[in-house]
Parts: sequence; C-alpha cells; structure tokens
Amino acid sequence: MTVRLGDTAPDFTAETTEGTIHFHEWLGDSWGILFSHPKDFTPVCTTELGAFAKAKGEFDKRNTKLIGLSVDSVESHNGWAGDIAETQGQPLNFPLIGDEGHQVADLYDMIHPNANDTLTVRSVFIIGPDKKVKLTLTYPASTGRNVDEVIRVLDSLQLTADYQVSTPVNWVDGGDVIIAPAIPDDEAKTRFPKGFKTLKPYLRITPQPNK
Repeated sequence: MTVRLGDTAPDFTAETTEGTIHFHEWLGDSWGILFSHPKDFTPVCTTELGAFAKAKGEFDKRNTKLIGLSVDSVESHNGWAGDIAETQGQPLNFPLIGDEGHQVADLYDMIHPNANDTLTVRSVFIIGPDKKVKLTLTYPASTGRNVDEVIRVLDSLQLTADYQVSTPVNWVDGGDVIIAPAIPDDEAKTRFPKGFKTLKPYLRITPQPNK
C-alpha cells in the first residue's frame, strides 16, 4: 500500500513499549510523527532514537506525539532501550511499535524490496490532527535523519495550516514567509498587517504572521 500526501493515515492496533495502542485514538487531537527503523541493536538507529528522545520537549511544545517502529518485538525493543539510554545519555520517552508481522510496515509501505526485502527503510510520516498525512520522508538504512529538519518542516506545516502562506527555501521558524498568490493585494493588506514586500506579482514576502 502506498501512502501519499493528503491520504488518511492508515489506522492500526499494535503492541508497543508503552502497551497496546489504537493509533488514531492514541493520536487524539495531536499531530503525530511515525518513523521506522530498520532493526533493533543497530548503530544509526540507536543514535536517532536518543536524539528524538532528547528533543521530545520541542515536539511536546508543538502538540506532536512521537512513535517509532521496527520489525523486531516489543521484548527486543525493551532490551535495546537500555543501550540507547547508556550510549546516548537519554532514555526512551515515547513508544516503539513491535512489528514482527510487518502489519504496520505493510500499511505504510515501509519495506522497499530493492533496498532490503525484510527490513524497514527510514520512513517519516507527519500526520495532522485530522489524521491526514502531511509529509513523508524516506531515507536509506545507512543515512541517519536530522531531527532539526523534522522540527523545521513540522513548524512549516503547522504555520501554513493556519495561514495562507508558504515557507521559502531554507526557512526556519521566525523567518519571512510567502503570501499565497491567490490572495489579492487589498486582502493581503488586511490579512498581513505587518505589511509585505512585492518582488514579483506572484512573490510577496511578509513577516511570519504568528510572531
């Protein structure tokens, strides 16, 4: 099954390191980040989980829940958690799904046979409170993710969900944004009282509206 932007994130029931969850119910009114790891007790995954755990406060501030997955068992995850805490200086503070039967991996197309026919690639799904998929990222097993980039795109998604703006290249929270071309100048003056700069009729820059 291929999960695309705008699709409803597939619901599932699964065992995790924090007990049984029903995914949509567990998300509630929060944003969510579901991300997969190829295998327990592997080096890159160990560093990633430690980094996401250290950044959990930033995700909490953004009303966003984290949940990880690999195709190993919950028992294996619990054993691995000790290594993560020891080597990364941070214990796990979000659930990991045990997916030995590939139920969730298959729902979210996390196994790419031409890369590896049994292990999940490094998938990232950002899911909105409406349960729609807002962003997907896919990394090979050899490349660790950038937590700051995940936070950056989450900031962009949350901002653009509330305002008729887009974020330009290399944007970070607090930077100028682009007014949607469909908004006429007269309306833009009302919507964006901080003013805007017109570089081209289709390219108008304004300070971030929620700052």
